[in-house]
Amino acid sequence: MENGNHGIGNGKVRIGNREFDVAHHTYVMGILNVTPDSFSDGGCYNTLERALAHAGRMVEEGADILDIGGESTRPGHQQISVEEEIERTAPVVERLRREFDVPLSIDTYKVPVAACALKAGADLVNDIWGLRYDPGMAALIAGQDAACCLMHNRDNTCYGNLMGEVLSDLRITLGLAEEAGIPRERILVDPGVGFGKDYRQNLAVLAHLEQLHELGVPILLGASRKSVIGLTLDLPVTERLEGTLVTTVYAVQKGCAFVRVHDVKEHVRTIRMTEAIRDGWREEYDGE
Repeated sequence: MENGNHGIGNGKVRIGNREFDVAHHTYVMGILNVTPDSFSDGGCYNTLERALAHAGRMVEEGADILDIGGESTRPGHQQISVEEEIERTAPVVERLRREFDVPLSIDTYKVPVAACALKAGADLVNDIWGLRYDPGMAALIAGQDAACCLMHNRDNTCYGNLMGEVLSDLRITLGLAEEAGIPRERILVDPGVGFGKDYRQNLAVLAHLEQLHELGVPILLGASRKSVIGLTLDLPVTERLEGTLVTTVYAVQKGCAFVRVHDVKEHVRTIRMTEAIRDGWREEYDGE
């Protein structure tokens, strides 16, 4: 896919104190799950010191944003209380804000959790229900002048026209954001791989990522280590790096602005190589 802003305003998006050039580069959001039961790394970073150490490694490896999650949203997960989610996430966000100069994201669909994280220093709310779970989320984000990532999600996998309905659902979500006063330049959308979609539907979404550019906002792809990779390659969650890297190459080619991943170093290198192939040859051959 050729470079270009895909109709995204001036091709820039602001998250925290950083402006991202989403017209020309794909950025890396590093996953920091402070949970005991996430599908991939549950229990690995659920103490403050472990979380800080892992965050430091991801920043050193080139993470552009850190996404902190306190509740597993894997299929069949058990919802935890708002109080417990706040206890898991707010102290981590507060320490990360003091320690690192990178934008911070809170992965939650609950208004009180988001509010506490924003107060602690988060810059972006990553809402897996796209403002449709809690009617107060859009107003909170607008009132705090925060950025947001709004994901496509459903409680079923029944589609007549998969991509048409994904786009339609996301347009409704963007309408909620607009009504609340969230500026377009503060919004990302996520097609929701692994959420409200079966195996074949997940593959189809990955194959047609470019259609999301019709929405006029930057795209974030979150496919890291997910079941679509495990089912395709018949591999456990611990062996899905190569499959995830392929989705990141696709994300770059399809013009996605961000990828949300567990393995930061490998994805930073993959993006750099993919973009070099896509763009580097022009330096020599443009103008001939």
